Amino acid sequence: MPIVDARGCPVSGASPRALEYFERALAEFQLGLGDPLTHVRSAIGEAPGFAMARVFEAYLYLGGRDPGGVDGAAHILGDISPGRLNSRERGHFAALAAAVAGEYEAASGLLASVLREHPRDALALQMAHSFDYIRGDAHALRDRVETVLHAWSAEIPGYHAVLSMLAFGLQECGEHGRAEEIALHALELEPRNVRAHHAVAHVLEMQGRSQEGVRWMKSRASHWAEEGPMMTHHWWHLALFQLEAEGGQRALETYDQRIRPGAGAISDLIDASALLWRLQLRGMELADRWRALAERWAPHAGDAYCAFSDLHAMMAFAGAQRWDLAHVLLAAQSRRILQRGSNSDMTRLVGLPACRALQAFGRGDYAAAENLLSRLPPVAHRVGGSQAQRDVLELTRLAASRLSLRRSFREELRVA
Repeated sequence: MPIVDARGCPVSGASPRALEYFERALAEFQLGLGDPLTHVRSAIGEAPGFAMARVFEAYLYLGGRDPGGVDGAAHILGDISPGRLNSRERGHFAALAAAVAGEYEAASGLLASVLREHPRDALALQMAHSFDYIRGDAHALRDRVETVLHAWSAEIPGYHAVLSMLAFGLQECGEHGRAEEIALHALELEPRNVRAHHAVAHVLEMQGRSQEGVRWMKSRASHWAEEGPMMTHHWWHLALFQLEAEGGQRALETYDQRIRPGAGAISDLIDASALLWRLQLRGMELADRWRALAERWAPHAGDAYCAFSDLHAMMAFAGAQRWDLAHVLLAAQSRRILQRGSNSDMTRLVGLPACRALQAFGRGDYAAAENLLSRLPPVAHRVGGSQAQRDVLELTRLAASRLSLRRSFREELRVA
Protein backbone atom coordinates (compact mmCIF):
# COMPACT_ATOMS: atom_id res chain seq x y z
CA MET A 1 0.00 0.00 0.00
CA PRO A 2 1.51 3.40 -0.99
CA ILE A 3 2.60 5.78 1.76
CA VAL A 4 0.64 9.03 2.02
CA ASP A 5 1.36 12.18 3.99
CA ALA A 6 -0.84 13.62 6.75
CA ARG A 7 -3.17 15.17 4.16
CA GLY A 8 -3.54 12.06 2.01
CA CYS A 9 -1.05 12.96 -0.73
CA PRO A 10 1.00 9.99 -2.02
CA VAL A 11 4.77 10.05 -1.53
CA SER A 12 7.46 7.83 -2.99
CA GLY A 13 10.69 6.65 -1.44
CA ALA A 14 9.70 7.55 2.12
CA SER A 15 9.82 5.57 5.34
CA PRO A 16 7.49 6.21 8.29
CA ARG A 17 10.34 7.82 10.26
CA ALA A 18 11.39 9.98 7.31
CA LEU A 19 7.80 11.10 6.85
CA GLU A 20 7.69 12.21 10.50
CA TYR A 21 10.68 14.48 9.90
CA PHE A 22 9.07 15.80 6.71
CA GLU A 23 5.87 16.69 8.57
CA ARG A 24 7.86 18.51 11.25
CA ALA A 25 9.65 20.52 8.57
CA LEU A 26 6.39 21.36 6.83
CA ALA A 27 4.76 22.42 10.10
CA GLU A 28 7.62 24.81 10.90
CA PHE A 29 7.59 26.17 7.35
CA GLN A 30 3.87 26.84 7.56
CA LEU A 31 4.26 28.57 10.93
CA GLY A 32 7.21 30.68 9.79
CA LEU A 33 9.25 29.49 12.76
CA GLY A 34 12.32 27.37 13.40
CA ASP A 35 14.61 25.76 10.85
CA PRO A 36 12.67 23.40 8.58
CA LEU A 37 15.81 22.61 6.59
CA THR A 38 17.22 20.67 9.54
CA HIS A 39 14.19 18.37 9.65
CA VAL A 40 14.14 17.97 5.87
CA ARG A 41 17.75 16.81 5.92
CA SER A 42 16.92 14.37 8.70
CA ALA A 43 14.16 12.98 6.48
CA ILE A 44 16.62 12.55 3.63
CA GLY A 45 19.08 10.88 5.98
CA GLU A 46 16.42 8.36 6.95
CA ALA A 47 15.27 7.76 3.36
CA PRO A 48 17.68 9.07 0.65
CA GLY A 49 15.13 8.22 -2.04
CA PHE A 50 12.37 10.33 -0.46
CA ALA A 51 11.61 12.51 -3.48
CA MET A 52 9.40 15.13 -1.84
CA ALA A 53 11.98 15.69 0.89
CA ARG A 54 14.58 16.48 -1.78
CA VAL A 55 12.11 18.77 -3.58
CA PHE A 56 11.32 20.52 -0.28
CA GLU A 57 15.02 21.00 0.39
CA ALA A 58 15.44 22.65 -3.01
CA TYR A 59 12.43 24.91 -2.46
CA LEU A 60 13.96 26.11 0.80
CA TYR A 61 17.14 27.08 -1.04
CA LEU A 62 15.08 29.23 -3.39
CA GLY A 63 13.26 31.13 -0.66
CA GLY A 64 15.89 33.65 0.42
CA ARG A 65 16.25 36.03 -2.59
CA ASP A 66 19.90 34.93 -2.71
CA PRO A 67 21.34 33.84 -6.08
CA GLY A 68 23.54 31.39 -4.20
CA GLY A 69 20.40 29.45 -3.36
CA VAL A 70 19.75 28.78 -7.04
CA ASP A 71 22.98 26.81 -7.32
CA GLY A 72 22.01 24.69 -4.33
CA ALA A 73 18.53 24.06 -5.70
CA ALA A 74 19.91 23.22 -9.16
CA HIS A 75 22.30 20.69 -7.63
CA ILE A 76 19.45 18.95 -5.83
CA LEU A 77 17.34 19.03 -8.99
CA GLY A 78 20.10 17.20 -10.83
CA ASP A 79 20.12 14.44 -8.22
CA ILE A 80 16.40 13.65 -8.58
CA SER A 81 15.41 10.98 -11.09
CA PRO A 82 12.05 12.00 -12.63
CA GLY A 83 11.36 8.44 -13.74
CA ARG A 84 10.96 7.34 -10.13
CA LEU A 85 8.41 10.02 -9.25
CA ASN A 86 4.66 9.74 -9.09
CA SER A 87 2.54 12.22 -11.07
CA ARG A 88 2.24 14.71 -8.19
CA GLU A 89 5.98 14.67 -7.59
CA ARG A 90 6.68 15.13 -11.32
CA GLY A 91 4.56 18.27 -11.15
CA HIS A 92 6.72 19.56 -8.29
CA PHE A 93 9.87 18.59 -10.19
CA ALA A 94 8.75 20.60 -13.23
CA ALA A 95 7.80 23.60 -11.07
CA LEU A 96 11.15 23.46 -9.30
CA ALA A 97 12.99 23.33 -12.64
CA ALA A 98 11.06 26.39 -13.84
CA ALA A 99 11.86 28.31 -10.64
CA VAL A 100 15.56 27.43 -10.88
CA ALA A 101 15.48 28.82 -14.43
CA GLY A 102 13.92 32.04 -13.10
CA GLU A 103 10.55 31.39 -14.76
CA TYR A 104 8.29 32.06 -11.79
CA GLU A 105 5.11 32.47 -13.85
CA ALA A 106 5.64 28.99 -15.28
CA ALA A 107 6.43 27.58 -11.82
CA SER A 108 3.21 29.04 -10.45
CA GLY A 109 1.21 27.56 -13.32
CA LEU A 110 2.72 24.11 -12.84
CA LEU A 111 1.91 24.14 -9.13
CA ALA A 112 -1.64 25.20 -10.00
CA SER A 113 -1.90 22.01 -12.04
CA VAL A 114 -0.69 19.97 -9.06
CA LEU A 115 -3.28 21.62 -6.83
CA ARG A 116 -6.12 20.89 -9.23
CA GLU A 117 -5.47 17.18 -8.72
CA HIS A 118 -4.27 17.39 -5.11
CA PRO A 119 -5.92 20.43 -3.46
CA ARG A 120 -4.53 19.38 -0.06
CA ASP A 121 -0.92 19.44 -1.24
CA ALA A 122 0.26 21.83 1.47
CA LEU A 123 3.77 22.27 0.06
CA ALA A 124 2.46 23.06 -3.43
CA LEU A 125 0.10 25.65 -1.97
CA GLN A 126 2.75 27.25 0.24
CA MET A 127 5.32 27.44 -2.57
CA ALA A 128 2.81 28.76 -5.11
CA HIS A 129 1.92 31.41 -2.53
CA SER A 130 5.61 32.31 -2.23
CA PHE A 131 6.01 32.58 -6.00
CA ASP A 132 2.88 34.75 -6.21
CA TYR A 133 4.38 37.02 -3.55
CA ILE A 134 7.68 37.26 -5.41
CA ARG A 135 5.74 38.22 -8.55
CA GLY A 136 3.58 40.75 -6.72
CA ASP A 137 0.41 39.03 -7.97
CA ALA A 138 -2.15 40.05 -5.35
CA HIS A 139 -5.11 38.35 -7.01
CA ALA A 140 -3.27 35.04 -7.28
CA LEU A 141 -2.34 35.29 -3.59
CA ARG A 142 -6.05 35.38 -2.80
CA ASP A 143 -7.66 33.33 -5.57
CA ARG A 144 -5.29 30.37 -5.45
CA VAL A 145 -6.16 29.65 -1.82
CA GLU A 146 -9.88 30.24 -2.31
CA THR A 147 -9.85 27.70 -5.15
CA VAL A 148 -8.69 24.86 -2.86
CA LEU A 149 -10.37 25.96 0.36
CA HIS A 150 -13.28 23.55 -0.15
CA ALA A 151 -10.90 20.61 0.33
CA TRP A 152 -9.70 21.78 3.75
CA SER A 153 -11.18 21.82 7.24
CA ALA A 154 -10.04 22.33 10.81
CA GLU A 155 -9.53 18.57 11.15
CA ILE A 156 -6.80 18.54 8.48
CA PRO A 157 -3.24 19.31 9.68
CA GLY A 158 -2.13 22.75 8.54
CA TYR A 159 -5.59 24.27 8.03
CA HIS A 160 -4.49 27.31 10.05
CA ALA A 161 -1.70 27.87 7.49
CA VAL A 162 -4.19 27.83 4.62
CA LEU A 163 -6.24 30.47 6.42
CA SER A 164 -3.15 32.62 7.01
CA MET A 165 -2.28 32.51 3.30
CA LEU A 166 -5.83 33.47 2.40
CA ALA A 167 -5.76 36.34 4.90
CA PHE A 168 -2.55 37.71 3.42
CA GLY A 169 -3.95 37.50 -0.10
CA LEU A 170 -7.17 39.22 0.94
CA GLN A 171 -5.38 42.15 2.52
CA GLU A 172 -3.18 42.54 -0.56
CA CYS A 173 -6.43 42.84 -2.55
CA GLY A 174 -7.77 45.47 -0.15
CA GLU A 175 -10.29 43.20 1.61
CA HIS A 176 -9.00 44.21 5.02
CA GLY A 177 -12.03 43.34 7.17
CA ARG A 178 -12.29 39.78 5.91
CA ALA A 179 -8.50 39.38 6.02
CA GLU A 180 -8.34 40.37 9.68
CA GLU A 181 -11.22 38.08 10.61
CA ILE A 182 -9.67 35.05 8.90
CA ALA A 183 -6.18 35.73 10.27
CA LEU A 184 -7.52 35.97 13.81
CA HIS A 185 -9.37 32.68 13.30
CA ALA A 186 -6.10 31.09 12.17
CA LEU A 187 -4.47 32.33 15.36
CA GLU A 188 -7.27 30.83 17.42
CA LEU A 189 -6.45 27.48 15.84
CA GLU A 190 -2.67 27.93 16.15
CA PRO A 191 -1.42 30.89 18.23
CA ARG A 192 2.17 30.32 17.07
CA ASN A 193 1.32 30.98 13.41
CA VAL A 194 3.67 33.86 12.64
CA ARG A 195 2.32 34.16 9.12
CA ALA A 196 -1.21 34.80 10.40
CA HIS A 197 0.17 37.38 12.85
CA HIS A 198 1.94 38.95 9.87
CA ALA A 199 -1.33 39.23 7.94
CA VAL A 200 -2.92 41.13 10.83
CA ALA A 201 0.10 43.44 10.99
CA HIS A 202 -0.38 44.27 7.32
CA VAL A 203 -4.07 45.01 7.82
CA LEU A 204 -3.25 47.40 10.66
CA GLU A 205 -0.51 49.06 8.57
CA MET A 206 -2.69 49.53 5.49
CA GLN A 207 -5.54 50.95 7.58
CA GLY A 208 -3.25 53.38 9.41
CA ARG A 209 -3.98 51.84 12.82
CA SER A 210 -0.46 52.55 14.08
CA GLN A 211 -1.06 52.79 17.82
CA GLU A 212 -3.06 49.58 17.70
CA GLY A 213 -0.23 48.09 15.67
CA VAL A 214 2.32 48.85 18.37
CA ARG A 215 0.08 47.19 20.94
CA TRP A 216 -0.58 44.21 18.67
CA MET A 217 3.10 43.54 18.02
CA LYS A 218 4.13 43.91 21.65
CA SER A 219 1.25 41.81 23.01
CA ARG A 220 2.31 38.87 20.83
CA ALA A 221 6.08 39.32 20.88
CA SER A 222 6.60 36.02 22.70
CA HIS A 223 5.30 34.26 19.57
CA TRP A 224 6.94 36.16 16.72
CA ALA A 225 10.25 37.07 18.37
CA GLU A 226 11.42 33.44 18.33
CA GLU A 227 14.20 32.45 15.94
CA GLY A 228 12.86 32.10 12.43
CA PRO A 229 13.07 33.55 8.94
CA MET A 230 10.46 36.25 9.64
CA MET A 231 11.75 37.56 12.96
CA THR A 232 13.56 40.64 11.61
CA HIS A 233 10.62 41.43 9.36
CA HIS A 234 8.30 41.60 12.36
CA TRP A 235 10.63 44.02 14.12
CA TRP A 236 10.42 46.06 10.89
CA HIS A 237 6.63 46.10 11.17
CA LEU A 238 6.87 47.25 14.78
CA ALA A 239 9.24 50.03 13.73
CA LEU A 240 6.80 51.19 11.03
CA PHE A 241 4.04 51.43 13.61
CA GLN A 242 6.38 53.27 15.97
CA LEU A 243 7.36 55.70 13.22
CA GLU A 244 3.76 56.83 12.85
CA ALA A 245 2.60 56.51 16.46
CA GLU A 246 5.70 57.43 18.48
CA GLY A 247 8.09 59.18 16.10
CA GLY A 248 11.24 58.47 14.16
CA GLN A 249 13.54 58.28 17.16
CA ARG A 250 11.64 55.35 18.64
CA ALA A 251 11.70 53.55 15.28
CA LEU A 252 15.43 54.19 15.04
CA GLU A 253 15.95 52.63 18.47
CA THR A 254 14.23 49.50 17.20
CA TYR A 255 16.49 49.55 14.15
CA ASP A 256 19.62 49.75 16.29
CA GLN A 257 18.50 47.08 18.74
CA ARG A 258 16.72 44.59 16.47
CA ILE A 259 17.07 45.28 12.74
CA ARG A 260 20.61 46.56 12.11
CA PRO A 261 22.02 43.60 10.16
CA GLY A 262 24.87 41.48 11.36
CA ALA A 263 25.27 38.27 9.41
CA GLY A 264 21.63 38.12 8.39
CA ALA A 265 20.02 37.04 5.13
CA ILE A 266 19.21 39.31 2.20
CA SER A 267 15.66 39.61 3.54
CA ASP A 268 17.14 41.20 6.68
CA LEU A 269 19.12 43.67 4.56
CA ILE A 270 15.91 44.55 2.71
CA ASP A 271 14.15 45.35 5.98
CA ALA A 272 17.09 47.46 7.15
CA SER A 273 17.16 49.52 3.93
CA ALA A 274 13.39 49.90 3.87
CA LEU A 275 13.30 51.37 7.36
CA LEU A 276 16.33 53.67 7.05
CA TRP A 277 15.03 55.05 3.75
CA ARG A 278 11.69 55.91 5.31
CA LEU A 279 13.50 57.59 8.21
CA GLN A 280 15.66 59.55 5.79
CA LEU A 281 12.55 60.73 3.96
CA ARG A 282 11.48 62.15 7.34
CA GLY A 283 14.71 64.17 7.46
CA MET A 284 16.73 62.08 9.92
CA GLU A 285 20.53 62.04 9.73
CA LEU A 286 21.69 58.44 9.23
CA ALA A 287 25.09 58.65 7.55
CA ASP A 288 26.95 56.17 9.79
CA ARG A 289 24.16 53.62 9.60
CA TRP A 290 23.98 53.94 5.83
CA ARG A 291 27.71 53.38 5.47
CA ALA A 292 27.55 50.22 7.56
CA LEU A 293 24.54 48.92 5.67
CA ALA A 294 26.08 49.66 2.27
CA GLU A 295 29.06 47.51 3.23
CA ARG A 296 26.69 44.63 3.99
CA TRP A 297 25.00 45.08 0.61
CA ALA A 298 28.29 45.45 -1.30
CA PRO A 299 28.80 41.71 -2.06
CA HIS A 300 25.37 41.70 -3.74
CA ALA A 301 25.82 44.86 -5.83
CA GLY A 302 26.35 42.85 -9.00
CA ASP A 303 23.74 40.15 -8.40
CA ALA A 304 20.78 41.62 -10.32
CA TYR A 305 19.00 38.45 -9.25
CA CYS A 306 15.84 40.05 -7.86
CA ALA A 307 14.56 43.50 -8.82
CA PHE A 308 12.96 43.93 -5.41
CA SER A 309 16.30 43.27 -3.70
CA ASP A 310 18.07 45.61 -6.14
CA LEU A 311 15.79 48.48 -5.09
CA HIS A 312 16.80 48.06 -1.47
CA ALA A 313 20.47 47.69 -2.29
CA MET A 314 20.28 50.98 -4.19
CA MET A 315 18.67 52.65 -1.17
CA ALA A 316 21.73 51.70 0.88
CA PHE A 317 24.19 52.81 -1.82
CA ALA A 318 22.38 56.13 -2.33
CA GLY A 319 22.03 56.70 1.41
CA ALA A 320 25.76 56.09 1.92
CA GLN A 321 26.61 57.93 -1.32
CA ARG A 322 28.51 54.89 -2.53
CA TRP A 323 28.19 55.76 -6.20
CA ASP A 324 30.79 53.14 -7.10
CA LEU A 325 28.50 50.40 -5.83
CA ALA A 326 25.46 52.09 -7.40
CA HIS A 327 27.25 51.95 -10.75
CA VAL A 328 27.99 48.24 -10.33
CA LEU A 329 24.32 47.58 -9.57
CA LEU A 330 23.00 49.56 -12.55
CA ALA A 331 25.48 47.86 -14.88
CA ALA A 332 24.42 44.43 -13.63
CA GLN A 333 20.77 45.33 -14.18
CA SER A 334 21.57 46.49 -17.71
CA ARG A 335 23.06 43.08 -18.43
CA ARG A 336 20.18 41.27 -16.76
CA ILE A 337 17.53 42.79 -19.01
CA LEU A 338 19.19 41.13 -22.01
CA GLN A 339 18.51 37.69 -20.52
CA ARG A 340 15.37 35.59 -20.14
CA GLY A 341 13.27 35.07 -17.02
CA SER A 342 10.74 36.73 -14.78
CA ASN A 343 13.31 38.96 -13.11
CA SER A 344 14.77 40.11 -16.43
CA ASP A 345 11.38 41.43 -17.53
CA MET A 346 10.68 43.09 -14.19
CA THR A 347 14.16 44.62 -14.05
CA ARG A 348 13.60 46.15 -17.49
CA LEU A 349 10.12 47.46 -16.71
CA VAL A 350 10.52 48.56 -13.10
CA GLY A 351 13.76 47.63 -11.36
CA LEU A 352 16.23 49.55 -13.50
CA PRO A 353 14.23 52.82 -13.85
CA ALA A 354 13.31 52.73 -10.15
CA CYS A 355 16.94 52.22 -9.14
CA ARG A 356 17.96 55.11 -11.36
CA ALA A 357 15.31 57.19 -9.60
CA LEU A 358 16.65 56.27 -6.16
CA GLN A 359 20.16 57.14 -7.29
CA ALA A 360 18.95 60.49 -8.59
CA PHE A 361 17.18 61.17 -5.30
CA GLY A 362 20.36 60.36 -3.36
CA ARG A 363 22.31 62.78 -5.55
CA GLY A 364 19.76 65.51 -4.90
CA ASP A 365 18.31 65.50 -8.42
CA TYR A 366 14.74 65.45 -7.17
CA ALA A 367 13.13 66.45 -10.44
CA ALA A 368 14.73 63.49 -12.23
CA ALA A 369 13.73 61.15 -9.42
CA GLU A 370 10.12 62.28 -9.57
CA ASN A 371 10.05 62.01 -13.35
CA LEU A 372 11.40 58.45 -13.35
CA LEU A 373 9.06 57.27 -10.60
CA SER A 374 6.05 58.94 -12.19
CA ARG A 375 6.71 57.06 -15.43
CA LEU A 376 6.82 53.58 -13.90
CA PRO A 377 4.31 51.36 -15.74
CA PRO A 378 1.03 50.09 -14.27
CA VAL A 379 2.67 46.69 -13.68
CA ALA A 380 5.10 48.22 -11.18
CA HIS A 381 3.42 46.26 -8.40
CA ARG A 382 4.79 43.09 -10.02
CA VAL A 383 8.26 43.99 -8.75
CA GLY A 384 7.26 41.85 -5.77
CA GLY A 385 6.85 42.27 -2.05
CA SER A 386 3.72 43.56 -0.36
CA GLN A 387 1.80 46.80 -0.78
CA ALA A 388 3.24 48.00 2.53
CA GLN A 389 6.76 47.42 1.21
CA ARG A 390 6.18 48.88 -2.25
CA ASP A 391 4.72 52.06 -0.74
CA VAL A 392 8.28 53.28 -0.38
CA LEU A 393 8.38 54.15 -4.09
CA GLU A 394 5.33 56.38 -3.80
CA LEU A 395 6.70 57.92 -0.60
CA THR A 396 9.93 58.70 -2.46
CA ARG A 397 8.05 60.21 -5.40
CA LEU A 398 6.08 62.47 -3.08
CA ALA A 399 9.24 63.53 -1.24
CA ALA A 400 11.01 64.19 -4.54
CA SER A 401 8.09 66.31 -5.73
CA ARG A 402 8.06 68.32 -2.49
CA LEU A 403 11.83 68.87 -2.49
CA SER A 404 11.89 69.76 -6.18
CA LEU A 405 9.17 72.37 -5.71
CA ARG A 406 10.96 73.78 -2.66
CA ARG A 407 14.17 74.12 -4.66
CA SER A 408 12.38 75.82 -7.54
CA PHE A 409 10.71 78.25 -5.14
CA ARG A 410 14.06 79.16 -3.56
CA GLU A 411 15.61 79.75 -6.98
CA GLU A 412 12.69 82.01 -7.95
CA LEU A 413 13.21 84.01 -4.76
CA ARG A 414 16.89 84.44 -5.54
CA VAL A 415 16.11 85.65 -9.07
CA ALA A 416 13.47 88.07 -7.74
